[in-house]
Amino acid sequence: MLLTVVVATLLASAWITGGDTTRTQFALGVALVAYAIWTLAGKKITVAPQREKSYSLVIGFVTGLLTGGTGVFVMPAVPWIQSLGFEKDELVQALGISFTFSTLALALGLWWHNALPVQSLSLSALAIVPALIGQWIGTRVRRVISPLVFKRCFLFCLVGLGTEMMLRAV
Repeated sequence: MLLTVVVATLLASAWITGGDTTRTQFALGVALVAYAIWTLAGKKITVAPQREKSYSLVIGFVTGLLTGGTGVFVMPAVPWIQSLGFEKDELVQALGISFTFSTLALALGLWWHNALPVQSLSLSALAIVPALIGQWIGTRVRRVISPLVFKRCFLFCLVGLGTEMMLRAV
């Protein structure tokens, strides 16, 4: 999955640097909200173990295309990773690995298309500090809440993110 995320992100990074991403951003917001509501309603995405590997390649490629086109790398990677049945700490770790690969691929794609000014790198590096603080707080919170509460909080955050994306696109 990670290899196809990187390849597709590099290929699609021209989209985010060369055009209007309003439609893809809106569509991604709709997909996030739909997935979160689907899951909050008790529906599940299940994958047969024998199909996991081949589906992972496709999911990675689609995630990469959306990353390159919108700069957002949660769809369809997040629902896919959630469908694999990880416990909460494993889920967060798998998501973190996926997000790291997507972020690095997007940065490389932006650099490749001369859309990553060197002067912005120091500000981006500073933004890592609050992200690490948030991860530390999240780790503490995950230790004291049930998996069900964790999942619901996660899904409500996806609803919020998707709604914000749709509102920003209109």
